[in-house]
Amino acid sequence: MNTPLPGSIKTRHLKTIKIIHLDSNHPILWEQLQASGFENHEDYTSSRTQIEEKIGEYQGIVIRSRFKIDRDFLDKAHQLQFIARVGAGLENIDCDYAQRKGIHLIAAPEGNRNAVGEHALGMLLSLFNNLNKADREIREGQWLREANRGHELDGKTVGIIGYGNMGKAFARKLRGFDCKVLCYDIAPGVGDENAAQVSIDEFRREADVVSLHTPFTELTENMINIDFINSFTKPFWFINTARGKSVVTKDLVKALQDKKITGAALDVLEYEKTSFESLFSEDRIPEAFRYLLESDNVLLSPHVAGWTFESQLKLAQTIADKIRSYYNL
Repeated sequence: MNTPLPGSIKTRHLKTIKIIHLDSNHPILWEQLQASGFENHEDYTSSRTQIEEKIGEYQGIVIRSRFKIDRDFLDKAHQLQFIARVGAGLENIDCDYAQRKGIHLIAAPEGNRNAVGEHALGMLLSLFNNLNKADREIREGQWLREANRGHELDGKTVGIIGYGNMGKAFARKLRGFDCKVLCYDIAPGVGDENAAQVSIDEFRREADVVSLHTPFTELTENMINIDFINSFTKPFWFINTARGKSVVTKDLVKALQDKKITGAALDVLEYEKTSFESLFSEDRIPEAFRYLLESDNVLLSPHVAGWTFESQLKLAQTIADKIRSYYNL
């Protein structure tokens, strides 16, 4: 994040700061910014080209994931002072270029980390106990007790890749389950009382469960591929509440078929549009995804791990607080 503007500039011209909201959010965000003296505008429907025609009027942008904010867009936003994304990551923004232009970047991982932690735990427990499969079978008139014998989390080793806000929240939720929790992160010294940080080699030897909590970067794109999966000593359950494009779906399917992965719980998919608001960039359903749809040991949800009623409010409040703090309000 770049250094805030000098206080004299911020306070003297606060009334002229116009913010365009490009996605709808909890009304508390709009209300608190308005009460603090900002001038709010909304445009939830215009095309990107139409937004570009007027973006030069604004000092602030509030967005979720409607479209990518790239160099061309930023060059047209010649008055822009900040971009606030109501979410955990900033991957839909050219952050390096924005910062070179002196634009302050704001995200809100604190706002939905608890929701992600709870969702990951819920998916893991459902996967271990075949809850989605058993529910469907009973509704179809089948009573298959032995076929739905489950596994206990007690005594298992849960490995968390990426130990930031989301990974730490998931580790906190695992306390009390009498399982061992390990974490792997490229940053040193991030382990805590809830997870022991280990080398990638130890992680690959010990993990019974692998839960992904990394941002989407050049390093994490296609990170979960066949070579990565085959490097593990034993089969594992896989959970992804991070980003879909970190996983090569056809390699995941191959690992499920070969029983290198025992089961998968996916809140995010490789095929999502970048806006996260719909599933496919094209109309066709990929073959690998058809396999996931038909698999009893795969649990799917529509990118909602961090999108609870409570997190919607917390995300909005976090963004409002950070914008006001940036302007010393």
